[in-house]
Amino acid sequence: MSGKAGAALEQALVLSHQLMAAAERSDLQELARLDAERLRLLQSAEVERDSLSAGDRLVLAQVSELNERAIGLVELNRRGKGRDLDTAAVGRRAVAAYSATGPER
Repeated sequence: MSGKAGAALEQALVLSHQLMAAAERSDLQELARLDAERLRLLQSAEVERDSLSAGDRLVLAQVSELNERAIGLVELNRRGKGRDLDTAAVGRRAVAAYSATGPER
């Protein structure tokens, strides 16, 4: 690892693993906090981008892979929530329709 950039990238990798765990839990507040912290670290490492070693580039690739996986999980969860909302809306409409046609009490 190359000095400051290497240390920042290693910490960004740790945060990426934590971010992945937060995505698995659908903890959006924790995701936002971790992502902001990781962005700060990655921006500090970018200052030395031209001098990144092969090891630094490997860590950066791992950060990128974990980021893509976390995005995929969040998107999957978002679509699932959307389906749940659609199902609930259909149910509410059905209840309203059957309530309007049922016998009066």
